[in-house]
Amino acid sequence: MIAFIYGIILFAFWLLLSGHFDPLLLALGLASVALTIFLMKRMNFIDYQCYPLLSLRFPAFLVYIFGEIVKANIDVIKRIMTFKGESISPQLIEIPLPQKTDMGRVIYANAITLTPGTVSVELKQETVIVHALTKEAADDLSSGEMARAVPDQVIDKAEGS
Repeated sequence: MIAFIYGIILFAFWLLLSGHFDPLLLALGLASVALTIFLMKRMNFIDYQCYPLLSLRFPAFLVYIFGEIVKANIDVIKRIMTFKGESISPQLIEIPLPQKTDMGRVIYANAITLTPGTVSVELKQETVIVHALTKEAADDLSSGEMARAVPDQVIDKAEGS
């Protein structure tokens, strides 16, 4: 059932991106989605860990991460435009991972890397090592707000969502 839902989502995304409704192109798009679903099932990717992508929290997370990317871009631009050397203070910090699934951990590490001024350097089982351009960015990550925004099946069940 999950594979079918993924197929519908992928085909709708393909339609959105292509914008073509010719019968041949629709058939080719459907064939590519079917091949993708087949490969995902063969690689055992469609399992309990893929639920964060189907979670109701995922669209909210996308909106949240987009806002964080915009804020971080503005912050980095301001720091670049100032000519004082003290405007940046590189930090290497280790942040605990509250996510219980590998997919949740990877989504969180990628979200950190997507925001300008921070890069996930190493992902461990319980922590992620992050290079932050400023102390403020390191403090924001240490607060755990972004970690709580990441959809994770185990966290969702524990919170009752």
